[in-house]
Amino acid sequence: MYIKEVKVENQVGLHARPATFFIQKANEFKSSIWVEKEERRVNAKSLLGVLSLGIMGGTVINIMAGGPDEQEAVEELVRLVESGFVD
Repeated sequence: MYIKEVKVENQVGLHARPATFFIQKANEFKSSIWVEKEERRVNAKSLLGVLSLGIMGGTVINIMAGGPDEQEAVEELVRLVESGFVD
């Protein structure tokens, strides 16, 4: 399991369009990937799951993965979040 903490910098957070970019990137990997906000953890490959967290700008989240490409998956998703969802 590989885990990394990241702060969501863009104002709207992980809502609608940015969440779609996030899920598309997560689905490029074989590993199981989760997003955690406070005590809630959801599948990072599920749009409804990610949207249900209500992640706003300034929120700190954990991105975690387990599987053959776990480190690459987490690093790529952290990079996407840090970029403000500009791939």
